Amino acid sequence: MTDELDLVGDLGRVQPLSHEAHQRARSVLRAAMQDPGTVRLLGVDKTEETTSLMDKTTRRRRGFGIGAGVGVAAAAAAIAALFLNTSAPGATMAGADAPPAAVATADAPLMTLAGSIKTVAFTEGDAWLVKATQVHGTRTMQVLYTLYTDGHAIYSGNSVADIKRAMKLKQDQMTEGGYAPLLKAAVAAADDSPADGRDRMLETGGDPFAGLDAAAQEKQWAAGQAEAQARVKEKGGTYTPKPYSPEAVERHLDNALWTYSTQALGAGDGNTQVRSGVLRLLSTIAAVEVTKSTTGGTATLTLTAGPEVFGGEGDEVLIIDAKTGMLVESVSTVPGIPVAKTTYESTRVTAADLS
Repeated sequence: MTDELDLVGDLGRVQPLSHEAHQRARSVLRAAMQDPGTVRLLGVDKTEETTSLMDKTTRRRRGFGIGAGVGVAAAAAAIAALFLNTSAPGATMAGADAPPAAVATADAPLMTLAGSIKTVAFTEGDAWLVKATQVHGTRTMQVLYTLYTDGHAIYSGNSVADIKRAMKLKQDQMTEGGYAPLLKAAVAAADDSPADGRDRMLETGGDPFAGLDAAAQEKQWAAGQAEAQARVKEKGGTYTPKPYSPEAVERHLDNALWTYSTQALGAGDGNTQVRSGVLRLLSTIAAVEVTKSTTGGTATLTLTAGPEVFGGEGDEVLIIDAKTGMLVESVSTVPGIPVAKTTYESTRVTAADLS
């Protein structure tokens, strides 16, 4: 068993590492825990991130385990792939002959909120300014500012000054950047049927099983398991290939959908269409529990994706405003690494006042 996974626990000490890279690293760890044989990832653009993290990978060698039958080597291999892969969005999950996804009913809480937020009108401002504070354990990793205009443009940076610069340079992340394809799929899901939106998001993510018939999917499954076994062995660990089953496929696809949808929500939180689409997508995951809550005196909904969505280990929780659907807090728990918590402060502003 190798120990490269402790690089994940120390992500904050790998510099420079962008907000997107942090989110992608945790997402790929989730995928590796679920099944290292089916990990496909979104690429990164910055070579300094690749070099920094991979240097750390080769330096650190001590034992560490994460349970659920998935060794540290598997997760490490997946994370290494993340920072070496510069391709377009890829997939995290696999499947063959999977049972139909859960069908969201019109009166389900997320479906209801998805419909109502389209009609919410604001008398002040023409944009949302969101301050996201990301903490791993007790350490503040990053504070990210993002401006979401009512015209659906997205500008972000480490300060309001960065946002002003991005606006001046017309760096609209809704149309360019690593998450742009997922954002577009989320927007489409706002008007698609939940089932069609689900398929579109998985295809956009590059799921290698999307569009394949049952026989081809089963063949791909076997190939992915063999690849995982080889990669883990190369890293000095052991991995027993997982047998195909419709239930396993459904869990994989739910994990993939959660991953891509929450990435889109994290990037496009202030875009009404993105929020609506993501809520509709998440409503198709039967294992996601939705409960009414109150956060800081504000009515909220708490969405919990438990161990069933993550291969039996850890969970992720989203707390959203019960009226607007905007993020209030997100918490990710992965055994063996610090809890990741992000809090969101949203304010209505006039975009022109920032420029």
